Amino acid sequence: MVKQARILGIIPARGGSKRLPGKNKLKLAGKELIRYAIEASLDSSRLNQIVVTSDDPDIIDISSEYQAIRAIKRPEEISGDHALAITFVRHALDILQDEFDYIVIVQPTSPFTIGEDIDGTIELVLKHRAASGASIVKIDHALHPSKYKVMKGPYLSGYYEDEKGMAAHQMHDVYVRNGSVYISSLKSISEGSILTEDCVGYIMPRNRSLDINDEMDFKLAEIMNIDERKG
Repeated sequence: MVKQARILGIIPARGGSKRLPGKNKLKLAGKELIRYAIEASLDSSRLNQIVVTSDDPDIIDISSEYQAIRAIKRPEEISGDHALAITFVRHALDILQDEFDYIVIVQPTSPFTIGEDIDGTIELVLKHRAASGASIVKIDHALHPSKYKVMKGPYLSGYYEDEKGMAAHQMHDVYVRNGSVYISSLKSISEGSILTEDCVGYIMPRNRSLDINDEMDFKLAEIMNIDERKG
């Protein structure tokens, strides 16, 4: 019988943010961002355990409202702007003292993520036996790298190469990590990496790929949420 992979879901939600203070507690349609990540994770069928790691007492209290969620108080020294993801992952593992095969990070700043996206990223990693995976989104034609420019004095110059009037259908599809879901094997974590060279990409649609980092992102999320409710 094939051993089923044990997978830990981690929702990182520190209290501080320079660009958008208290963003993980901001309410979108009357619900804090942290709740969207918790509820998407609970909708996943592949996570064996889910924890929220935070230095913020309010976020700890919100997380504790969910019976299936374990809230972990994150030390101040690994809660700053420059703290690496690997630090809160290792801290959570040290607290839990349990055995897992993979760690999945679900970001509260991506409120349109659903359980299907979490499971899809996990299943892609398992299918290809990859050490890591990340959710991604296709870059819009208007933001394609072939269109990037630099300024040389007042003049525009191609950053990579001149676009030469390429039409959309002539451009290769290009993707970027959308910040929603990350998965890494325990072996990779032990070696100090979240993402590895054999990282696979799970494609998410644009309407679920908003990553909230500043006030403009949050206002866009409000607009998107209104449009979604209008159907």
